[in-house]
Amino acid sequence: MDITVDDLSGPEIAAFLDEHLRDMRSITPPESKHALGLDGLRAPDVTFWTVRDGGAVVGCGALKRLDADHAELKSMRVGAARKRSGIASRLLEHIIAEAVRGGFSRLSLETGSDAFFLPARSLYAKFGFTPCAPFADYRPDPHSVYLTLRLPTAAT
Repeated sequence: MDITVDDLSGPEIAAFLDEHLRDMRSITPPESKHALGLDGLRAPDVTFWTVRDGGAVVGCGALKRLDADHAELKSMRVGAARKRSGIASRLLEHIIAEAVRGGFSRLSLETGSDAFFLPARSLYAKFGFTPCAPFADYRPDPHSVYLTLRLPTAAT
């Protein structure tokens, strides 16, 4: 399994992300959907990783710089056929390590409050993420849960 920075130009990752956005639209009201599309993920303040196994896309995730100390985890997804296989944990470990290497002291995320998102919330809790107030441009929303993780410095 390989985790690599992706420029989002390939049709396979576009299809994978399209499925992600369709899922989010089917579960989350439009005013509460915060998933980024291809253009948002191509922004200069975002680094996007694809997880491939045998050449097939099986997962993805992104890190969005909010300021010099704070980054946001975006677009974490594992394909349905590969859920509960350790891919999400491995990807999250990778993104946290990259955030530490990038000098961030805090990593935050927004996820859904619906039961569909319970496995994601459990994963984040396992890695030490704790509830926080809405951050960046987010506002209180009954469909959203906000989590944050204090990061060690790269020298630690």
